[in-house]
Parts: sequence; C-alpha cells; structure tokens
Amino acid sequence: MTAAAVWAALEPGDRDWLRALAAHTGPGARVALVGGAVRDALLGGARPDRQTPGVDLDVVLDGADVEAVARATGLPFTFHPAFHNATVTLPDGRGVDLVRARRESYPVPGRNPVPEPGTLEDDLRRRDFTLNALALTVTPDGPGALLDVSGGRTDLEARVLRPLHGRSLFEDASRLIRAARLAARLTLSASPELLAQVPDALGMAGATPRLWAELKLLLQEPRPGRAAGVLEAWGAGGLLPGRALLAALDARQDAGADLPWTAYAAAALSAGPDPAALAERLGLGDRPGALLNRALSDSFHPPDSPEVLLRALLRPDAYPPLTGRDVVARGVPPGPQVGEVLAHLAALRRGGGLRSREDERAALERYLQER
Repeated sequence: MTAAAVWAALEPGDRDWLRALAAHTGPGARVALVGGAVRDALLGGARPDRQTPGVDLDVVLDGADVEAVARATGLPFTFHPAFHNATVTLPDGRGVDLVRARRESYPVPGRNPVPEPGTLEDDLRRRDFTLNALALTVTPDGPGALLDVSGGRTDLEARVLRPLHGRSLFEDASRLIRAARLAARLTLSASPELLAQVPDALGMAGATPRLWAELKLLLQEPRPGRAAGVLEAWGAGGLLPGRALLAALDARQDAGADLPWTAYAAAALSAGPDPAALAERLGLGDRPGALLNRALSDSFHPPDSPEVLLRALLRPDAYPPLTGRDVVARGVPPGPQVGEVLAHLAALRRGGGLRSREDERAALERYLQER
C-alpha cells in the first residue's frame, strides 16, 4: 500500500484537518500521522472501538512549537508541558494527540521516561512495537511519504507483534498488556522476541503503575475475554483474574447480548481475592462493584440485563425470585404485608431452603396458610 492509499483510507474530514494542521507548522517543519491510524489503514480499515467513533489520530510535529500549533487550530486543547505535547479536541469529541518529536530514556524502569527533543525518526524508534512505528508525513497539499524505520510493514503483513528492542517490556511492562489487546483485536501473533520478554514484564509489573491503567483499557476492548486469553497463553494470566468468566461474557456478546465494559470489570472483581483492592488498583470507580453486588443479590432485573447475565455465570443455581406483583396476585393486599412476605422468602433463600421458583411458590403458600 502506498502513502496515497493510506491517505485515502482516512475519513475526508480527518484529511482536511491534517492538511490544515500542516499549514500551521511553518517552513522546515514536518507533520506526521503515526501509530494506530497508519497501522489500521495498512490493515485495510479502522479498528473497532467501544467508546469513540472514527479513527484515533496521533500526530508528531518535528521542528514546530506544539503549543503554538495547537492554538492555531482554533480548537480547545490542553498543553502538557512535561513532554511538550498537546491534546486537541475535535468538533466530534475525539482527542488528537500532538506530540513533539522526541527521544526517551528510562533511568528507572517502570516509571515515566525522560524525554529529550529528537527527530521524527527518533520518535518512531521510541515506540512499543514495530507495527506502531509507522508514519505518514502530511503537507498542506496532502500526503507525503510513508516512513518505516523498524520493519513494521513486514511484521504487519505477517501479522506479528515485535518489540522494538530487547529491553522494551522491562522498561515499560504495560506494553505487555497493550500487546495482548492488539493481538486479540487484530488477530496478531507474538514474535519470539516478545515472548522472551514476558518474564521481564511480569517481574516489573508491581513497579509499573501504567500497567494497571492498561488492564482497565483491556476490560474496555470489544472482546476482553480474548485479550485475557492471550495473556494467559503468554504465561501472564495471573495479572487479571477471571479469564474464564470474561470469555463466557464474550460468548454472550457473540450471541447478541449487549454488555457494557462494567460487566467485564465486575466479572474480574468477582474472581479476585479482594474485589475492593482490585477495583482501586485498576481505577474502576464504583460502578463495577455496584453491578457485581446487584448480580449476586436476589433482586429482580430484566432477563437480558447485565445483572442477570452475570448472575447466571456467578450463581448458576440462581432462579428469578418471586416479586411483589406475584405476591399481590396471590391475594396479599398491596402495602407492608407484601414487604413482609418478600423478606420472609429472601431469608429462606439466604438460608439455602429454596432452590427453585417452584420451591418459592410452595413456601409462599405455607407462609400464607400459617398466618
């Protein structure tokens, strides 16, 4: 595929925006679209995404003032002075990363790298995998050259994930999780070099805060169970509990269920020894834990709800309990008495005395007869 073909694979609005951006950089500067947008264009289409429409844009500026260029777009942006990067918000809500071309070093593996100004080629060589180290230069008139400094196109054609150097996963263990996400989503295989670095990543996991953010992103993949399965196949399944549950939720989605990412997060929490600690470490917030509690309860939810789908996996012997409507239909007048009956039935369920809806109906009859 040529540079022109990669350019043609982008959305027309994105092409217009990139041309306008290049016009703001001034003479001698280089603008390059890098990473996923180029990779996915070469693969023949945009990646599926749970949250964001369109293709993510990641742009490197070589020889231009990032803050000045971001301001010249006229769009809202946030400037990040530590790395001299900016995030520009497009009219459709997507965020575009404008990155100053740089080199990076890791004085303390697992921690944030130390940036230094560099060239576009330096910036490509600091990235995670060869197939993400591809760039399409952009001019005010359209596409320029397609750059490949590490053999990424060959690996892409072979659908192989290869780290850029031998210490890649030791310096940043979160790259292991990102690799599993990409492998599952794009049907890629791991190179021998990647597999050889898995023990390094596992050894550095506890010292790499970014790894937990990547695990949260894994739970937001279109099919998280596939990514968790990749980690397990690579010998890293212990980083995220509940792989079998995640795979079962994938199967529900494949069958037509519409599940939010919080259902996957709740499943992972249910499999961990300390759900609260895991939720905090992954930065999940309160929603997955609340969903898990509802799934483990006896409260009524619609048959196709995430609560019921999770309940079927976590409590395979559970059944739909009687509701207030069922009690009223049996002749109990609406009001406090209905609550008393439901509380009695709930106590029997917790004690293990009821195993089916038929048991519950029989218990209701006994209760009414004894009153």
